[in-house]
Amino acid sequence: MNARSEQLKALERLLNIMDELRDQCPWDKKQTLQTLRHLTIEETYELGDAILDNDLEEVKKELGDLLLHIVFYAKIGSETQDFDIADVANGICEKLINRHPHIYGDVKVQNEDEVKQNWENIKLKEGKKSVLEGVPNSLPALVKANRIQEKVAGVGFDWEHPEQVFEKLKEELAELQVEIDSNNVDKIESEFGDVLFSMVNYARFLNVNPENALERTNKKFIKRFQYLEGKAKESGKTLKEMTLAEMDVFWEEAKMQ
Repeated sequence: MNARSEQLKALERLLNIMDELRDQCPWDKKQTLQTLRHLTIEETYELGDAILDNDLEEVKKELGDLLLHIVFYAKIGSETQDFDIADVANGICEKLINRHPHIYGDVKVQNEDEVKQNWENIKLKEGKKSVLEGVPNSLPALVKANRIQEKVAGVGFDWEHPEQVFEKLKEELAELQVEIDSNNVDKIESEFGDVLFSMVNYARFLNVNPENALERTNKKFIKRFQYLEGKAKESGKTLKEMTLAEMDVFWEEAKMQ
């Protein structure tokens, strides 16, 4: 691994390149905070994919892409004299020091849960009116549900045992079935949402990240279905020409791969 001096030299090199690109490249000159936003979101998802695939070489590349975006935003901020990369770095340093009094102060903690509780309480003391203010509105619903539940658990609003959450899940499933039997579309959607929210909560008690779990299943399904498509092509048929029984043979083969 690089020594600290080499790490700082590499960051300085990136800052210098950013200065040159912003000054000389027609594309880089035109970018704003708004035009970069969707690209940053895309890069974040690409990093997430690399992490799920455990492709460390790709993780390294995607981290570089995200680091470039951070430097780019800071460069734009410096041009308007609103902030620069030093402000960004110092800001997060101060936040980390303030929110870790068990490291930089005299607060004692016994475990990770107490760290999280202190974190949320400190944020309220910083002026936040709600512990949920830190949950971005634009988060995907599944990720948002998980963050909401983590946030409120941090201030003690939580179940005590996984069994209680599982019972709540069964209760929500029963309520969904009632609305399905009544064929009330609006209430079916509402109750289905309650079931998903309870599933996310249960995942938290099982120490499972629901987003990672679902994406893992997505990738597994895609791999198996593409195997099925390939076998269908080898047999000279389209999927529409095959029976479900024929497709199931290849599906079971895919599961054995």
